[in-house]
Amino acid sequence: MNFFAVLFALLCEQLKPLPHGNKVHLSVIAWVRWTGRNFDAGQTHHANVVWAITVLGPALLAALIHIALSQFSLILALAFNVLVLYLTLGFRQFSHYFTDIRDALERADEFEARRLLAEWRHLDASELPRTELLRHVIEHSLLAAHRHVFGVFFWFILLSTLALGPAGAVLYRMAEFASRYWAFKSRTIDAPTNERLMLVSRRLFGLVDYLPTRLTATGFAIVGNFEEAVNSWRRDAALWLHPNEGIILAAAAGALGVQLGGAAAPGITPDRSKTFGAGGDAEATGAAGSTAGQLPQLGHLQSVVGLIWRSVVLWMLLLALLTLANLVG
Repeated sequence: MNFFAVLFALLCEQLKPLPHGNKVHLSVIAWVRWTGRNFDAGQTHHANVVWAITVLGPALLAALIHIALSQFSLILALAFNVLVLYLTLGFRQFSHYFTDIRDALERADEFEARRLLAEWRHLDASELPRTELLRHVIEHSLLAAHRHVFGVFFWFILLSTLALGPAGAVLYRMAEFASRYWAFKSRTIDAPTNERLMLVSRRLFGLVDYLPTRLTATGFAIVGNFEEAVNSWRRDAALWLHPNEGIILAAAAGALGVQLGGAAAPGITPDRSKTFGAGGDAEATGAAGSTAGQLPQLGHLQSVVGLIWRSVVLWMLLLALLTLANLVG
């Protein structure tokens, strides 16, 4: 049933993607804001309470609904799984920015591409050199694919095998969103309600994302240049501030043969900098601390799309084989 739930959810998401600023997204924002406002009194231990209510509460609710529906009908339980996966998993939740930036670059409209990247990442990219612009688009697209597709996929499979339905998908997406929300709040008002809350949400999401990160990187290695991906994973993962991000990006860089990382501009995660900064042109200066490979080119954007889709097919095939083995057994 897990295979069909994921398949139907991906098909629905491709046919009718969730619109930007949909009611579900707005409700999640309101939920995270409400829990922080009502359960955070500024003490250290309150951060753990807020995170547990914010993240574990919806996941537990999803599990209870799935268990209740399973008592009446497996079809209803499957429909509920598809619905939750449709809301939590999918390419179209982030790919419109990627597509628009690629189209702008194909028209040689770098000004529009920088504007779209700045809108996507809420950072000033107006002086970003072309090579660095491409690098940032590639890096963030890979991370977005992991967090919107592979991370949700792996946690859904893990907890659904324990008869908890889509609880894993909800757990992952809420943990990821909470870590982004409190980091964003910290940047926009210069100080979160409770700084500990930002640190706790980031640390706990790192733990939640530990296994999915390594599975995603393994998938990139299998469907790409395996030897270079593994070598880059071992050699270059520490170039990035956050270990999980470094593993994904280093493995993808090796799989694609593209140069990622570097010191020509700050990194892409929100807590590193409020601006990309002008930096130096990597083509002229060389990007110190980058992975091996070719400098990012426009053609690499299509290679990124191919790498992600091949990884999806890989994991879906493995899930299909596990489902078939379970049915036969």
